[in-house]
Amino acid sequence: MGQTVKPTRQNRTITVDFHDETTYAELLGNTKAFLEVVFAFLLALGFQLTHQATCHGGGRCLTRHAHYARVRLGGLTIWRIQCTTCKTVFTVLPHFVLRYRQMRPEGARDALLATHGGLSLAWCAMIGHIAPMALYRLICALGQQSLVAVLTRCGLPLPVYILADEKHSRCLTEKVYLPTIVSGRVIWHLGYSDAKSAAAFTQSYGVFQQAALEQEPSYRVKGALTDGFDSTVRSMRTLFPRARLGLCLRHALNKLPDKLIGLSATVRQGLRSTFHTLLHRCRQRQSLRVVSLGQRLRRFAEHISATVGEEHGERVRRWFHDKKAGWYTVLADPQMPASSTLLDQAHNAIDRKLFSMKGFHHPGGSQAAFLTGLAHLYNLLPYQRRAKNAGQCGVEVEGGRLPAQDWMLNLQILTSGGFR
Repeated sequence: MGQTVKPTRQNRTITVDFHDETTYAELLGNTKAFLEVVFAFLLALGFQLTHQATCHGGGRCLTRHAHYARVRLGGLTIWRIQCTTCKTVFTVLPHFVLRYRQMRPEGARDALLATHGGLSLAWCAMIGHIAPMALYRLICALGQQSLVAVLTRCGLPLPVYILADEKHSRCLTEKVYLPTIVSGRVIWHLGYSDAKSAAAFTQSYGVFQQAALEQEPSYRVKGALTDGFDSTVRSMRTLFPRARLGLCLRHALNKLPDKLIGLSATVRQGLRSTFHTLLHRCRQRQSLRVVSLGQRLRRFAEHISATVGEEHGERVRRWFHDKKAGWYTVLADPQMPASSTLLDQAHNAIDRKLFSMKGFHHPGGSQAAFLTGLAHLYNLLPYQRRAKNAGQCGVEVEGGRLPAQDWMLNLQILTSGGFR
């Protein structure tokens, strides 16, 4: 007789704030009080447990399922709870214990904060009195949760207008690329690719698209701003064919002096300043900004021809012809971001960490998970006290709602994987 295969049950972890270890120890002996505390915590967060798709039990259908002892934490008892409707099991992890780690959250907090500041893993591990590999694995464990899932748990809507660009970095001696999507002050996607082809970038950005469609099947991107890199532009057109693609105006300012070959630095900087004034005045107009840009570009090209020569004017005129469609897109839609400054800031923050690691770690490592963990730190760590948004993290700046006041507890809760 054939044997029937048992259906697999999905085990999930939820991090619950019990305030202190004494309260947790007291609740272990009272099943009813334990479940009430867990359910009250869920209600306070405004989250739901990720039951099966066919389950509508909510939180009142929970019961204690089993328990085990975490030996490396002094025999600490960890309880599991189960939904009586769909049989989904959740591991209830107290806030003073890290998921799958024997280190204390206090030591991990200091090490992660130093990592975010740009120190190497070795120095950060020394600060937290832990092993460098343990810190690396902790960051990879945080990176198991998708950026899109974590940010939507914070109440942030999926971005309609995005900034897309790639960061050129190195893994040992090999050149690698980090396709990135940013909206406002948060990173929505940080990928890893060893090739700069359009197919590789499409595969990386497609991870963001798939995660967004799982959260909202009707999700559409209306506009994307790039720096004009061919692989990024082609991947955006493939994944978001209806989106309007704009070109960064700040990159245009930086590229203009390169078109004026053979001229002195003073002349090139003067023409760049004039070009900056041109773009600024077009952005200040409330109507007919695209028409205004076209007229000003023609006059500016004529001015270059008259002052520094027809050859330079013709070169700039051809450059305007190739790029003006992307600039028109930026000026035609007031909601479209005009500059990739916020994306460059995110890349600089990530680059400080990767540079301090002297090669990004070995090629066979978990690069994608490690980068996602770094992106979680970037989104959830508060800014320094002298910063413009001091005491707030990127999620809070963008209007998101965090589960707790402490950033380390937020990181544990949002990346535990047990909430929806």
